[in-house]
Amino acid sequence: MGKKSQAFGTSALILAVLLYAVSYAGNVKEPCVAGAFYPADAKELSLMLDGFLEKANPEKLDGKIFALISPHAGYGYSGQVAAFGYKLIKGQPYKTVIILGTSHRYPFSGASVYPDGVFKTPLGEIAVDTDFTRRLLGKEPQVSFIPEAFKEEHSIEVQLPFLQKTLASFKIVPVILGDCSLDDCKKIASLLKEALAGSADALIIVSTDMYHGYDYEEAKAMDSLTLAAIKNMDSEGLYWSLRDEKMQLCGGFGVVSALILAKGLGHDKVKVLQYTNSAQVTGSKKKGVWTVGYASCAIDQPKGEAMLNKTQRKKLLGIARNSIETFLKTGRKLEVSESDPLLAQLMGAFVTLNERGELRGCIGNLIGAGPLYLTVRDMAVEAATQDPRFNPVALGELKDIDIEVSVLSPMKKIAHPGEIQLGVHGVLVRKGLRSGVFLPQVATETGWSKEEFMSNLCLHKAGLAADAWKDKSTEIYIFTAEVFSEKELKE
Repeated sequence: MGKKSQAFGTSALILAVLLYAVSYAGNVKEPCVAGAFYPADAKELSLMLDGFLEKANPEKLDGKIFALISPHAGYGYSGQVAAFGYKLIKGQPYKTVIILGTSHRYPFSGASVYPDGVFKTPLGEIAVDTDFTRRLLGKEPQVSFIPEAFKEEHSIEVQLPFLQKTLASFKIVPVILGDCSLDDCKKIASLLKEALAGSADALIIVSTDMYHGYDYEEAKAMDSLTLAAIKNMDSEGLYWSLRDEKMQLCGGFGVVSALILAKGLGHDKVKVLQYTNSAQVTGSKKKGVWTVGYASCAIDQPKGEAMLNKTQRKKLLGIARNSIETFLKTGRKLEVSESDPLLAQLMGAFVTLNERGELRGCIGNLIGAGPLYLTVRDMAVEAATQDPRFNPVALGELKDIDIEVSVLSPMKKIAHPGEIQLGVHGVLVRKGLRSGVFLPQVATETGWSKEEFMSNLCLHKAGLAADAWKDKSTEIYIFTAEVFSEKELKE
């Protein structure tokens, strides 16, 4: 094919995507299986979901959930298993949920991305994240919008009521996968990785059931092999085993794509939260009875090795509390020395005081003017007595205050805000003589999007225009923080 033909083909693809997006703007996608897979009555559905979530008792994971693998059968069969994953994300500040479903009724190759509009369930409407879908469409011929793929498809739909019960203020990116080569899965993962760059407020949901057949014992054995491949994040082994029918996942290409994506972003652990199958649910385990497997799995954020151990954290918190108490009683700094070489290193730190769950003071030093333990000593007193937002802490209040310490990594100047990972990076902005800083936990505590995080940082902390972070003359620095508190160490 010549260059002109290639250019024309690419333009035609982009035009087609744009036309679809325009025609579906404001479109309401009605539910297909309300009243069949789950109750059509909002009150009945809500009570059912509450029951599932109350009974689910998943093992708590260390980090923030990056992705869930969740079943999509009727709620009477798979709803309790699905609740194990959704229980873990309840109340988390996700803003975008990418749902990778599978096509049960319309055959096609590649992936179909729903570009715009809203999806409706008995619990209300959920908007499509058009900013995100635009980052996916028009890039690869394997990824387009095929309306027929969504018409009677339930794999996206059955995830939505669970999301509505567990999250607030989120949008969705509905993606249906058809038949995919391994190369297709890699391209889909690559597109998602590019679209997710710098985002820490997105969640991946892969919608899939497992074994389909007439043998309960075979279901248990095959699903055990499949879950082992998923736990090992063996995307290629899983793909070829699905092709050879040694394993079964009706949403298998979504799982393969998600594993490739997760591994490419540094994730290395999958936790199987719960497993069952329809024979176990109904009690009909005889050979010849139709059986489907259901699993709930989670991929959590990779967690780097901690800088400080528990003993070192306790020492710093003890220094912080003793220094505040000493100063409030005597007006003098605490006399303290420390032989631990790590605590004697030059590092920045913030000390945050919370009283009955409310902020009572927070002051820190980004770089550190001396050994870490002395920086914590000094910042603790500053937070208690010099934070201009609050009156000085009284000695009688100290028993009700929880002290939190954030130990900071060195500052790194970045060229583009896309490098910022919300919830992972703290950020310093500087323009001229004005500067402001947010610690990493601000994004998690507020649930802000990156736009909101940066705008609030510029406006309220640095005294700059809200959009100053978009100005090339504004310097942006990122850092990480190891955060620990007295309350946390007591739990």
